[in-house]
Amino acid sequence: MRTVGAIALSAFAILAATAKCYPTSNDGAVIPSSSTDFWFSQPVDHFGLNNNTWNQRYLFNATFYKPGGPIIMATPGESAISSSLADLTHFNYLAQLTDGLVVLVEHRFYGESNPMPDLSGDSLKYLTVENVLEDFAEFIRAAKSSPEQIFTLPISSDSEVVFGGGSYAGSIAAWMRAKYPDLVVGAWASSAIIKYRLENYQFDQAWGKHLEALGCAQDVATAVEDLDSILLSDNTTAFTELQSKFSFPALSQRDFAALANVFINSAAMAPTTTSGDYTESTVCSYFDGTRSPLDSYAAAVANVVLSGGYTQDSLVQMGDTSIGYEDYALGQSSRVWYYQECAWYGNWQVAPPSSTNLQRYRSQLVDLLYYQPNCINKFGSDIQIPANSGSFDDKWLGLLSGATNIYYSVGAYDIWRNSNALSWDGYVLQNSTHSPIFLIDQATHSQDVASHRVDDLASVILAREIGNNLVQQWLK
Repeated sequence: MRTVGAIALSAFAILAATAKCYPTSNDGAVIPSSSTDFWFSQPVDHFGLNNNTWNQRYLFNATFYKPGGPIIMATPGESAISSSLADLTHFNYLAQLTDGLVVLVEHRFYGESNPMPDLSGDSLKYLTVENVLEDFAEFIRAAKSSPEQIFTLPISSDSEVVFGGGSYAGSIAAWMRAKYPDLVVGAWASSAIIKYRLENYQFDQAWGKHLEALGCAQDVATAVEDLDSILLSDNTTAFTELQSKFSFPALSQRDFAALANVFINSAAMAPTTTSGDYTESTVCSYFDGTRSPLDSYAAAVANVVLSGGYTQDSLVQMGDTSIGYEDYALGQSSRVWYYQECAWYGNWQVAPPSSTNLQRYRSQLVDLLYYQPNCINKFGSDIQIPANSGSFDDKWLGLLSGATNIYYSVGAYDIWRNSNALSWDGYVLQNSTHSPIFLIDQATHSQDVASHRVDDLASVILAREIGNNLVQQWLK
């Protein structure tokens, strides 16, 4: 969901979008919105290459704070912060439970937290994991040493910090606890992406498990085979007809294939509830035997395009990788995320190699040759291609080995599950009482840190209860 950027959303943004109402306090009062922006000065580079400073944005909600209560810190990761993201997650309830406050800090180069004047490759070289984590560490140090300057309230200087997040932000939460145990007492890492690969064909395989449970995996795979038979042919008439069925503009075959996968996967991170399964209603329900698998696939994609209000121009901006190379303007979250994929870890969502004999839920045209040339086109020849995914994985997964006070919650049907602490192949990290891993039956992506819903799955409620209890133990 992140590689074709205009549809990219962080887990937090999805949680806020699917929340039904503002959380309430013990007396039933609605928690007020955290709508005031605050700013914290940071160096462009914490490690000496650029000593200029910039302002990092943050929001906080101290509705439930009592002296001695903890600071529940979070970041949306790859999206801008907003009052809804500060107020519409489970972390507000956690603050109520622990007499704490919630502070939401924006990630460098996202939203309005910009260390540099543009998003060129020369500017984005200051986007490193080390700088990102040190930003948050510096904020925590200031919150502990001068809390009245950070929160404009009489906050205790000895308040413990619990870091929480979902998806990439869940990775940040886990890394913060492992790297800075003196600053972070514990981390709630929901659907944390902790396993990195250059070619992440395992991404689709996790989605396939969900499709299998719903009974449409083979139909989707057949549709992809039929799609490729047209995309890999010289039949321009059939390709033109295909574009019309998908409600897509004129794109190259590779761009068409990638954009189709973005839309067919768009339901995968929506919550599964007692009211229904969004993947069932927006994907599998179209494979009802009344039309061919490919026509069913096209109808499902077209439904998302039309119901989402996408225009042909917006689809071109999303899908046409031949444009926008030299658009360095700030505010492009998809460009920043693409840089992280290019420079940090890869994790490219590709079709599985034919040698694996795995079901394909993505066109074989979506491979490294689709993604990697864009890295140099967007960010210049200085960027290393391919990303050193093995080294990145060794370093950051290795950091988590043996770390304590991290709660890894994993959705059984999370499309990112094969990058989580408990993949379909088994444990990626050791499950221990010090850093437990809990599999949330039937859940998708980061559901446990969403705001409470009346139709929450029992497994999601249980996952929250486990997390709540762990946080309270860490704070004792």
